[in-house]
Amino acid sequence: MKDPLHGKTLEMILNQLVDYYSWERLGLIININCFNNDPSIKSNLKFLRKTPWARKKVEDLYIRTLPDFPVYPTLEEEKKKSEQ
Repeated sequence: MKDPLHGKTLEMILNQLVDYYSWERLGLIININCFNNDPSIKSNLKFLRKTPWARKKVEDLYIRTLPDFPVYPTLEEEKKKSEQ
């Protein structure tokens, strides 16, 4: 089975989760201060990189949410579509 985190940086994962849920909802789902008090990508990345248990919660949420994320066409699919 393919690792769903392969090729994904923590920053990519966090941005996608914030876009999908918002900081407020993320803070309700995963109750950590950096999601609830003046959140930013930079401060959260710093915290998550130093805190394995919190990073694991974020990665697990990302994996559970993957089926719900919108699917966008790849660049190749877009090129083929525009050539038609």
